Amino acid sequence: MKIAIPSPDGSKVSPHFGRSSHFLVFDVEEGRVVGRQLRDNPFAGHDGAHCHGEGGHGGEAAGHGSIVNTLRDCNAVLCYGMGNGAADALTRFGIQPYLLGKRCTTDDAVALFLEGKLAQLKQGFCHCHGEGHAGS
Repeated sequence: MKIAIPSPDGSKVSPHFGRSSHFLVFDVEEGRVVGRQLRDNPFAGHDGAHCHGEGGHGGEAAGHGSIVNTLRDCNAVLCYGMGNGAADALTRFGIQPYLLGKRCTTDDAVALFLEGKLAQLKQGFCHCHGEGHAGS
């Protein structure tokens, strides 16, 4: 199993999925982390990689496709939030997003996932406007 987490540096979790400069991908076998790889987010440098409220992300088709391509071998994404378009794109390709309910390190996030303590993200949700909102 492969688990991806948006991260700027491999230890912190990025506050918003699409803005992250990288994704840390954990290889998990039999409930243990056996490897990790830091991958570039090819969409991070584009102006469209930020939340636009109810209207979604600017340039979302290209951005979501490039992100999904980067994470195509992953089974799950752990994050603080993502827009509906990103959540839909990931789930269409069999990558299930999970919502982190509190700030933590990437290692802590994987531990929470492996302990079954994270909820599946059913629709987009982001915290980038303070309280957070669905549909970003």
